[in-house]
Amino acid sequence: MTMQDAMHHFHPGPEMGRELRGALSRFGTGVTIVTTGTEAGPVGITANSFSSVSLDPPLVLWSASRNSRRYPFFSEAEHMAIHVLADGQMPLCRAFAASPHAFDQAEWAANEQGVPLLEGCLARFECERYAEYDGGDHAIIVARVLKASVRQGLPLLFYGGQ
Repeated sequence: MTMQDAMHHFHPGPEMGRELRGALSRFGTGVTIVTTGTEAGPVGITANSFSSVSLDPPLVLWSASRNSRRYPFFSEAEHMAIHVLADGQMPLCRAFAASPHAFDQAEWAANEQGVPLLEGCLARFECERYAEYDGGDHAIIVARVLKASVRQGLPLLFYGGQ
């Protein structure tokens, strides 16, 4: 067994948060931007905690940090859109990670419910709230897909914190 093959074992807990985050980063994930319309204007957030749940009914989920200042907007939102980013959209990913109002860096238009729809993504899911569940320091938001859009291309992926 080489050093590269050796496994590092630990028991997750508050003092092992960095190690747990590092272990979780070994799973490559796609990157999304979730958007919603608010009385204060459009809001977006970068999220890689996205997954399909059900085909019948069509349900997806994503997780939002309860510590995020953006969380209340999404916790209260009846409608939202989840955008699966393409490999060339890293600047957009970073922009929405830094600011909930990075819409000046993207082409977008609002749908009938006032939800901002970003252009250029690989897939987009226009959704309505279905349920929200406790997920520790995150909320698990389940949404019913009302409309989906898709195009060909390569995805933007996170792996190992990159």
